Amino acid sequence: MKVQVSEIKEKSKAALVARGAGEFQADEVAKAVARAEALGNVICGLYYLESYCIQLTSGRVNGTVAPVISRPKPGAVTADARLGFAQPAFARGLPEAVAAARECGVATLAVAHSHTCTSLGYFTEQIAAEGLIGIGFTNASPIVAPPGGNKAVIGTNPFAMTVPGDGKPLMHFDFSTSAVALGKITMAKAAGQKIPLGWAVDADGIPTDDPESALKGALVSAGGYKGWGLGLMVEMLAAGLTGSVNSLDVKGLKLADGPPHDLGQFYILIDPGTHADTLAERFKRVADAVAEQENARIPGASRREMTEIDVPDALWSQVLTLAGSA
Repeated sequence: MKVQVSEIKEKSKAALVARGAGEFQADEVAKAVARAEALGNVICGLYYLESYCIQLTSGRVNGTVAPVISRPKPGAVTADARLGFAQPAFARGLPEAVAAARECGVATLAVAHSHTCTSLGYFTEQIAAEGLIGIGFTNASPIVAPPGGNKAVIGTNPFAMTVPGDGKPLMHFDFSTSAVALGKITMAKAAGQKIPLGWAVDADGIPTDDPESALKGALVSAGGYKGWGLGLMVEMLAAGLTGSVNSLDVKGLKLADGPPHDLGQFYILIDPGTHADTLAERFKRVADAVAEQENARIPGASRREMTEIDVPDALWSQVLTLAGSA
């Protein structure tokens, strides 16, 4: 079914408000859902809405709490989500962090004690929209085993980076340090499809192409030990520097009830003109070399924002039910 992105935001917000979320909180989360759909990021869009609603009802996430913003040092801002959604905490902390970055040349924004932020790149692109380089990190529930192991220790632990440009980002990437996002495993299982070898191991640590076995085992890091090291880096920044919990201490992100996620996100905001005004020139040098090669591209170059989305009928019916419009 063809649905306007504006309607996706409207119905998502209505569903969240119907489950007890505040107007501001629901609006910020709904904007993130709609943005994910507009960019074709289905795993972080409406796919998550039912989970948000269920966890609002169970109390696993607080939908009305107001984030607390502080500036412990001139170049550091903390947004305490207080076990609420990440999106409203980031929204309240961003203006202060932008001001700090412009004043100091570089600043950090720690979003602490929050529900999963879902699409990390959603936040770094907001930083870039202010003319700053945005780099972000977050951890998640444990589903990635160390190389040679069979028990999950860290989450998919993504990081994202958006570089500002004239009217649109020069570069944008957002990817997990695991070989694949967990959602692709669950979607393969639901579709009755196998997964490529190299995505996951079973409960005995043996590589598997069966999504059900993978879900009983663990994902693996992208690039083996290299990806594992990046995942640990993200863990230290997202958990260690925000006061939030380790991946090991987070239950499944979509479980109906249980302890709050209590996750952290850590962002670095950089004024690109602080040391030298050469960012655009240096980027163009690389971009021109890439453009000379057929089928090569800069990360994010192929992103296209849509205003109308083809939403599966069953999913849209669920959304309308959640929004009280069915």
